[in-house]
Amino acid sequence: MVLTLIPPEITPLFAAVMVFCSFLTSALTAAMGLGGGTALLAIMGLGMPVSSLMPVHGLVQLGSNLSRTLIQRMYVVWPLVLWFLLGCAVGIAVGAPVAAVIPDSVARIALGLFILWSVLRKRGEQKPLSRPFFIIGGGISSLGTMIVGATGPMVAGLISSQGLKRQPLIATHATCMVLQHGLKILAFGLMGFAWANWLPLLAAMIISGALGTWLGTQVLDNVPERLFRILFRLTMILLSAQLLWQGVQSW
Repeated sequence: MVLTLIPPEITPLFAAVMVFCSFLTSALTAAMGLGGGTALLAIMGLGMPVSSLMPVHGLVQLGSNLSRTLIQRMYVVWPLVLWFLLGCAVGIAVGAPVAAVIPDSVARIALGLFILWSVLRKRGEQKPLSRPFFIIGGGISSLGTMIVGATGPMVAGLISSQGLKRQPLIATHATCMVLQHGLKILAFGLMGFAWANWLPLLAAMIISGALGTWLGTQVLDNVPERLFRILFRLTMILLSAQLLWQGVQSW
């Protein structure tokens, strides 16, 4: 089988945009702990079919989170990771058949609404969750990742409810996302997704994402947080509006 550098579903220009955005969004996540996966999903959704969007995004995010896990491995809270894994396995199994039949228009609208929710929702003070609720939360977020893809904000909220400091929060979040995306990739493979045409582009995105993770820890920590959050929220609102418009048009 001969591999193509650019999958037939997208243009060469959009492939280059994806590689560059993998770098930028990984830098964003390295500096702020989350947000990059949602941003990358929104950008990818503008130029590729939903049938390919979820598995491709999952593999790119697996690479990005794995690099972050390795860098922050000494801070990972492993008991939380194990509780999350229990719910994750169930959520992926339940979500897989739903993802196989959901219409493209419905997926885009759900994706746009989810991104709006993750950006605009109120973040009040959270109380610690018990282990059963943490496992259930892992299952719900993992079911959601099969349908809307970027559930990083959901998982981050779940982990932050345990009262972790910044470094353990980022490290544990990254490790949980590695497990969630890994199971999602396995599920899409069993469902028959053709990875071959995407491998060169995926390799480029994973490498650029790893470079972004490194640069993000060096540079983006110095950006004023208030200004960065304002610009990020505005960009996400515009991208989610575009996805909603695309979904309504193809209804």
